Amino acid sequence: MFTVDNCLVLSAVLFAIGVFGVIARRNLLVILMSIEVMLNAVNLAFMSFARQHAFEGGNAGQIFVLIVMAVAAAEAAVGLAILLAFFRNRQTADADEANLMKN
Repeated sequence: MFTVDNCLVLSAVLFAIGVFGVIARRNLLVILMSIEVMLNAVNLAFMSFARQHAFEGGNAGQIFVLIVMAVAAAEAAVGLAILLAFFRNRQTADADEANLMKN
């Protein structure tokens, strides 16, 4: 059965997997996917809190989830565009090579 505690534990595990993916990986595409996993973990936490504290006419959790989904879609679009431009110039998707774009 889905309880709020189970959802929050799953959310914490997904967020930890996302953080590990951002820290441990060097491929920019995998880093972007890990950020998406972290955003989905936050969405799961928002929805579980919204379900726990549901009251008549209150849709704050659902509104926050829609905002996070919109930000995630914008982040994915911009991130993939930058990654594609970087890959065309450098022929690699390594995060260490992206460090050269500073100057």
